[in-house]
Amino acid sequence: MIAIYTITSGLHDEAAVSRLSDAFLKGVFPEGDYTFRGADFSDFGTHALDLIYVRTGGAEGIFKSLLPEMLARGIDRYYLLTSGKSNSLAASLEILSYLRQQGLRGEVLHGGDAYVSARIHTLEKVQEARARLREMRIGVVGQPSDWLIASHADPIALLDKFGIRMVEVPMEELLVEIGKAEGESAPAEQPMQRKVRDAYPGAVKIYNGLKALVGKYELSALTLRCFDLLTTVGNTGCLALACLNSEGIPASCEGDVPALVSMMVSHALTGVSGFQANPARIDATTGRMLFAHCTIPFNMVEDWQFDTHFESGIGVGIHGIFPEGPVTVFKVSGDLRRHFAAEGELLGNQYESNLCRTQVILQMSPEDARYFLTDPIGNHHIIIPGHCKALLEELL
Repeated sequence: MIAIYTITSGLHDEAAVSRLSDAFLKGVFPEGDYTFRGADFSDFGTHALDLIYVRTGGAEGIFKSLLPEMLARGIDRYYLLTSGKSNSLAASLEILSYLRQQGLRGEVLHGGDAYVSARIHTLEKVQEARARLREMRIGVVGQPSDWLIASHADPIALLDKFGIRMVEVPMEELLVEIGKAEGESAPAEQPMQRKVRDAYPGAVKIYNGLKALVGKYELSALTLRCFDLLTTVGNTGCLALACLNSEGIPASCEGDVPALVSMMVSHALTGVSGFQANPARIDATTGRMLFAHCTIPFNMVEDWQFDTHFESGIGVGIHGIFPEGPVTVFKVSGDLRRHFAAEGELLGNQYESNLCRTQVILQMSPEDARYFLTDPIGNHHIIIPGHCKALLEELL
């Protein structure tokens, strides 16, 4: 919910200001999707997005007097809404300058109704995403895979920026839970190789084992050192991760925490974790790229078939059909100092036996394709349906 608070100089006629305010708010919020709090700031900071509507000039001192109480509540971002009437824009600029002098963040929301409305609803989504990420706990089941030499995370940075806490869970605990878990027969109507059908009950046990750890440690998301399962239980985590992601529990492969955080950001903003995948081929001249991986959330695909895991030839992998259309490729670094977000088009799906099972062809700009060859943030990147670069940039 968006809440609107007002500051108004006592030198202005309240009736006249209210008439102007009503007309302005009706233009910016034609659906009336806000709650009006007026000059009562007692619950400021408790809504998805709190806006300070500077209705007139001369209101700067009122804001300054309110600021200490707002700072005491831990609020460090201030959004100033102004119509431009009654010298309100001038007052808003003075307030924003004061905020910046105090080392605080803020923005003046001013312009045409359509622009201001769109900007406000973008900020609402971002603030809601920040709230969802805050206090989340991510489980690192086993350590990152040995080959992920550039894909480790900084726990302090995660806590400071997003409020995310990391919880290390030994692989031995998962193995105990898998041993206690129930399996499940493969769906009879789903065509699959005999070896895949035979592996299906064990893949379900891995899923149930991970769900037990989610409950035990109160995890919001997890990453799994999945290749260890090849030798310990003779199966793979691809099915389990696909199910968890579909249920709203972001889950990444190979113990890749930066990929997991990227998926958590995607889920908080868009409602889907995204497809964690490796670039397999890149044409830097045209910008055409091929991405592949052996698991994908079921709620992101139009259809799927079960197959073996590519590298090992065992277990249950997923060959999913990703809908064609606009996509965003995204990744944050483990210390959260860098990120990559680029928009493109998913042109189609393919299947080659010598690649991970879900394979998608993307059209990116040549410049964005060259990023992968010159300055990538690790190998795994997250493919998100739709063009959402602006949302990601705003959050980060």
